[in-house]
Amino acid sequence: MKNILITGCSTGIGFETALYLKQNGIKVYATARKNKDVKYLRGFGLEVFKLDVRDSKQISHVLDEIIKNDMKLDAVFNNAGYGQPGAVEDVSVKTLRKQFETNVFGLHEVNLQALKIFRKQGYGKIINHSSVLGIISLRFRGAYNASKYAIEGLSDTLRLETHDDNIFISSINTGPVTSKFRENALKKFNKNIDIQNSHFKTLYEEELKGRLEKKEDTTPFTLPASSVAKVVLKIMNTNKPKPRYYVTKATYILGYLKRVLSTSLLDKILVKI
Repeated sequence: MKNILITGCSTGIGFETALYLKQNGIKVYATARKNKDVKYLRGFGLEVFKLDVRDSKQISHVLDEIIKNDMKLDAVFNNAGYGQPGAVEDVSVKTLRKQFETNVFGLHEVNLQALKIFRKQGYGKIINHSSVLGIISLRFRGAYNASKYAIEGLSDTLRLETHDDNIFISSINTGPVTSKFRENALKKFNKNIDIQNSHFKTLYEEELKGRLEKKEDTTPFTLPASSVAKVVLKIMNTNKPKPRYYVTKATYILGYLKRVLSTSLLDKILVKI
């Protein structure tokens, strides 16, 4: 039976992917940062570990346990991450560093440790959860954009460095997907951005906060989290997975525009989104 380590399984994409893969014959090692989420996930019959990807010792422990149980690791799905809204000029270095600690450095540490296993056993798959915002940039998402662009750079380079090996690197570029992403982003926005003293105070209050506070996601082309789970299963069941997978029409449309339009013309479109 194939197995996979998935980070960030408390809600949304990670949760749905863990359940979907388990239902389709994949042995899933799901992880979450909080004890209550670990307990909740175990209620679904999943193999679960407490894991904060910012803690290299926790990563080592989880991987050691997987190898002890199965004597192998087939794949990792780096899903853990969050979005930090706010204009670039309102995002402090401290806040940006925190965004990278989880979205980039945590992902990188998981990959470093998994690669040691893959090199030893001679095969493996790394699935990095990127975003449409790893392809194009949108206003007030600078920290998140930067973290996803960094994932793209690491993934592209790692793919070249494993080109002649039986190790495959795939990125998933998701567009709008149903999850608690906006709810969590709102908390980060209120905590880390000085709204009242910002040049963008009016825009924040009239536009950004309203969008983040909506109970229902009315973003065009939004798909359920299961749409990502299906892609991960496809990667698991493919001998030679593709380097990149787009999820949602928004990703296809914006990815195409990025390829065919000049930067100036593309900016005129993106500034309205």
